[in-house]
Order: sequence, then structure tokens, then C-alpha cells
Amino acid sequence: MHVGVVVNPIAGMGGRVGLKGTDGKVREAIERGAEPRAPDRARRALDRLASVAPEAVVSTARDPMGERLVREAGFDPVRVVDPFGDEAGSGAVAGSETTAEHTTRVVREFLDDGVDVVLFVGGDGTAADVAEAIEGTGTPMLGVPAGVKVYSSVFAVSPEDAAEVVATFSRTERREVMDIDEDEYREGEVNPELRAVAHVPVAENLQSSKQTGGGTVESLAEGVADDIRSREGDGVTYVLGPGSTVGAIKAELGFEPSPIGVDVWRDGEVVARDATETEILAALGAENVVVVSPIGGQGFVFGRGNPQLSPAVIRECDVAIVASRAKLDDVRALRVDTDDPDLDAELAGWVKVRVGKFETRMMKIV
Repeated sequence: MHVGVVVNPIAGMGGRVGLKGTDGKVREAIERGAEPRAPDRARRALDRLASVAPEAVVSTARDPMGERLVREAGFDPVRVVDPFGDEAGSGAVAGSETTAEHTTRVVREFLDDGVDVVLFVGGDGTAADVAEAIEGTGTPMLGVPAGVKVYSSVFAVSPEDAAEVVATFSRTERREVMDIDEDEYREGEVNPELRAVAHVPVAENLQSSKQTGGGTVESLAEGVADDIRSREGDGVTYVLGPGSTVGAIKAELGFEPSPIGVDVWRDGEVVARDATETEILAALGAENVVVVSPIGGQGFVFGRGNPQLSPAVIRECDVAIVASRAKLDDVRALRVDTDDPDLDAELAGWVKVRVGKFETRMMKIV
């Protein structure tokens, strides 16, 4: 098996600092203190691949797009593609922001080498770039989720799952590559656009595409808001996650929710709007509750679209999950992908999900 590994080193950097993506925002993300997310995700996938398929033949790209991580996992790459080619000052480029053109250049070189599968690390934008490069070849692709936006169905559930799928798959199926306009996304408009259909290894531990629409949430929002109001004066801090379901709760509390952002509420007042991870941690008190709703169709509670809710935040909070019945009808189980495998394991198991003013439903986090 010959695997082509390419890493988008800037994927996901804008998430925890409240930028909802990194497209065109790398410098701002760095100024806000963002740290790379993709290398750690790649490292987890490559370490597992080395464990389950040590005989795999690996091609990769010059750093910062994969070489060091591949070697650290124990692989001796048979090919290291230079994504920067003859660009002027390529040594400087290698340490700065990479582009879609760098990704497609690497993947096309992989195809010339006859790789069996392209394993990429990034988000929906990276998926679209890889799909563009492999279009018409039939070569399968699989994503290690590392972006803020991970709506496409070409990703494994976790980095470790990606490695196991690559090591064991025997057939492929055609799946959707979705992407959204990040500027619209920052304004609260979520309109996934079909960018490509690509061959993807078949496995159970792949995620579904993002689905829109979830049925009525009015009575659910009213019930949760009533419960929050009943605790006013107790000093309970509510970390209200992104999305339309929790947005309805914010509106019921009487304030305009930040578009797809995280807002913090305590004792009848907004403590922080559109908060970053650092701002959320600073706003927490002695008793904290994070209110989140799973992504329809995928079932992710943490790890897709809400990276501000980091492991450090989650560990300081009780978790309250809310969802319409229609949304839960679209998912078989809930999922988490927090960047902390130990926390993922702690969160796993049966949980109550609030589905109405008073009603709950038991769902399993797997």
C-alpha cells in the first residue's frame, strides 16, 4: 500500500481564537495567539498508521506540509515532494502560509507516483483542493479532520480512525466534498456548497455530510431559557455554543446571539460575546454549564464548528446537550473529537439530550 500524506499546516488555526476559519485570516489568527492544530492531528494519525501498517510505503511533502511528521512516526518516505517548486525565496515560503496551489501541486505529484490513497490533514477547503487535483483519476482520498469547518463526508471521525481506514479498506464509494464561504459563515450564514464528489475508502467510522434543518426548537428554547432564568442570582455561568438551536435559546433569554459564535451568560447578563477560548476561560466561575447542540447529520457535539470549546473549557463545565427531535432522528449516535483523546473517552457513554420543554432522550456518545 502506497499512501500520499499531505498536511495543511494552517488548518484550524482560526477556531479557538474566534475566527471561525483560517481562510485569509492566518496573520490575524497568529496575532490573536493561535497555535497550529493540524500537526498534532497529523501526528496522531501517522502514529496509528505506523502501528497498524508499519509496512506502508509513504510519500509526503516538504515541510511544513508533512515530511518531519512522517519521519517522526517512523516512516522513511520514498518521495518528498517540494510544494514550493521554483518559487522565488522558497526557503522563506516553506515557513509561512501555504496555499491551495501548494496542496494541489503535491497531490498531482503523488498521482504521478501511483499512490493508492491520498491521506490529507485539514478541513473542507483542503478537501476541495485535494478533490480538484485527483478529479477523474479514481484515486481515493481520506481526510484527517483538522479544520474549523468539517462538513464534508470525506473525513474519518478521528485521526486514529483515518489511519485504520487507510490500512484496512478494500473498496471505495463516491462521497460529497462540501465547503462554505467563510465570510458568510462569520456573519452567521451557513450555506454548504457541493464542490466535488470523490472516491473515499468505505468504512463505518467515516462522518456524514453536514445536514441543514432540524425542525422546530421553540418549546425546547423556552424550556432551557426558563431553567437558566431560575438559576439567576446563583452565579452559574452558562457557555452557550454556536448554532441555530442554541441561538434560539439565546434569543429566548432576550439578547441577539453572535453569529455562529460562543456567548457567555451569567445572572441575567451577557458576560462575553463571540468569545474566544481565552475569553471563555476568563469568564468562568465556580459553577459552569456549557450548552451545545450536535451538528445535524453528523452528530458531533464537540470538535466540529466549535473549537472555542476546547478541552480546557469543557473540563471546567457540566455539559448540557440540546437538540430537536428531527435533528436526532438523522443521527444514530453522538460523537466528540476534542483534540484530547482522554477527554473523548471520558465523555463517551449514554447521555440525556434535551429535546423539548420538558422532554429528554437518551443518546450514546461513541
